[in-house]
Amino acid sequence: MCTSIIFSPRDHYFGRNLDLEVTFGQQVVITPRDYVFKFRDMPKIDHHYAMVGIALNADSYPLYFDAANEKGLGMVGLNYPDNAIYYDVKEGKDNIASFEFIPWILGQAATVAEAKKLLSTINITKKNFSDKMQASPLHWIIADKTGVSIVVETDADGMHVYDNPVGCLTNNPQFPKQLFNLNNYADVSAAMPKNNFSDQVKMDGYSRGLGSRNLPGGMDSESRFVRVAFNKFNAPTSDSEEENVDTYFHILHSVEQQKGLDQVGPDAFEYTIYSDGINLDKGIFYYTTYTNKQINVVDMNKEDLDSSDLITYDMLTKGKFNHQN
Repeated sequence: MCTSIIFSPRDHYFGRNLDLEVTFGQQVVITPRDYVFKFRDMPKIDHHYAMVGIALNADSYPLYFDAANEKGLGMVGLNYPDNAIYYDVKEGKDNIASFEFIPWILGQAATVAEAKKLLSTINITKKNFSDKMQASPLHWIIADKTGVSIVVETDADGMHVYDNPVGCLTNNPQFPKQLFNLNNYADVSAAMPKNNFSDQVKMDGYSRGLGSRNLPGGMDSESRFVRVAFNKFNAPTSDSEEENVDTYFHILHSVEQQKGLDQVGPDAFEYTIYSDGINLDKGIFYYTTYTNKQINVVDMNKEDLDSSDLITYDMLTKGKFNHQN
């Protein structure tokens, strides 16, 4: 399972939690402008926008889990099991495999509006990267540095593109159902609740935080969607990059999954492998991992973005203890 947000206190921060029970040796990967993207059913693209994100480097092909390009457009793929349907190749369409989707969009579009134009001709195909690497059932959130975001879902009845007024996405059910479910939490508040029960009954505000008492706390995707949306919209903002980045990670970590809470098999538990985010305005990429909560930084602008070879950084997973005595 996964959670993604765009947080816009001043600049715009976009990224995700990746929640799984296994890790894939993923890295921070920068794809420069002249790296040649080859596609199964479309012509290659040998010059495109540079991008940075988390990917599996598979034989020098970046299988991006999430990324953003130099123009400030970002894209995250999240698990969407039992709903995601990919299609046969269709004549007259831009036939793109699911693992090609992120580079196809980020390589060519600078804004959500431009991404929508590309989406109007796309057909997401069911082709796998290899026999050993099957296509994952995904849906996607796309956001740009204006704070606008959309959701793309490929269901049995076709591909749907939804405007996303809350700037959040988790997993099942379908995005319109997730949005509708927020109606059940209209009474949740960061303030102490008023007594709407009866003016004849005296209520004792016996604890701080009672306004959020009904906020769901489960690991399930509906609970995480509600909780991360509430936390995002009630988070403080600042003029400081460091403070805003810190707040952004507090929001993501508020829905992270601890080992031991979401059992997916015998002695197997899903957990938040990493949390990441990019400042879409500046091209600065940040991440933490399950075992290293220090915020690590990769600035794509410090690399040669006109080169043709992938630039990779191993993720720093070893935590450090700061002894003060």
